[in-house]
Amino acid sequence: MKQTTYDFRQFQEELAALDRKNDTRSKEKPVPKEEAAQTRLLQAKAEFMALRDRYGLTVAHVIAFFPEEEGIAYLQKLILDKEAKPARRSRSSKQPPP
Repeated sequence: MKQTTYDFRQFQEELAALDRKNDTRSKEKPVPKEEAAQTRLLQAKAEFMALRDRYGLTVAHVIAFFPEEEGIAYLQKLILDKEAKPARRSRSSKQPPP
């Protein structure tokens, strides 16, 4: 059985690939600090929402994660979504068409 080794040449090739990847990122237009912070926050929110769905986290977990104002906004959104759904009608209360 042939044994594979991690040689220095392979290491250099992987380093060069990482350098090329970083060079393409550094050529991009720099983002202002406020936009970068906003982008990071939006990414964190998206990741948390994915975790919330994946692990079945409760509303309390979500509220504790966000800043207070956003937690309140999230609760308000949940309430509005709940109120926006039409009430279910029972089948026995249907009236025949005139």
